[in-house]
Amino acid sequence: MNIIIDYGLGNLESVYTAFEKLGIETKISSDKDEIAAATSLILPGVGAFRDAIKALHETNLIPIIKEHVEKGKFLMGICLGMQLLYEKSYENGEYEGLGIIKGSVEKLEIDFKIPHMGWNNLKFNKNDEILKYIKEDDYVYFVHSYYVNSSNEELIAYAKYGEKIPAIVRNNNVYGIQFHPEKSSDVGFNILRAYGEMIK
Repeated sequence: MNIIIDYGLGNLESVYTAFEKLGIETKISSDKDEIAAATSLILPGVGAFRDAIKALHETNLIPIIKEHVEKGKFLMGICLGMQLLYEKSYENGEYEGLGIIKGSVEKLEIDFKIPHMGWNNLKFNKNDEILKYIKEDDYVYFVHSYYVNSSNEELIAYAKYGEKIPAIVRNNNVYGIQFHPEKSSDVGFNILRAYGEMIK
């Protein structure tokens, strides 16, 4: 079962609807036993990093998420959920993340409008199964003011917006997507479709 983690933050229903339209059996859950038994986890997130990591600590879900990953099962973080996968964030302070991927979350310091909100085309950095049904320069929908700063070893695709912004990353069985696939029309749906084929 593909489980969308309900920890109090995130576009749960819109992500759920996207998976359901694709015929990927999915459930929204905050139940620890269901989350632990999932074959795939989706970690959504909207809002501030501080609030999200606090909520994950308060619900005692962090050990379950890390154990899931250690077992080699798939995890996808979306938007803030992707940022939570990294070691730390400097959004309004300094906060420890899940540490599943090396790197930090930092404020976009650019001469462009912040937040980065709207459609932006993707550039590919390396081949990956998640790109199976899309092509380079396809457009996806972003809403964020912070971005991931890392060695880029995990980088699959990025967008240019005054800065090279990691858009899709992968560390073994863990994916991160900075944009909103559920709001990115056919391109976003095709990314989730490719992911769904991996988790069967």
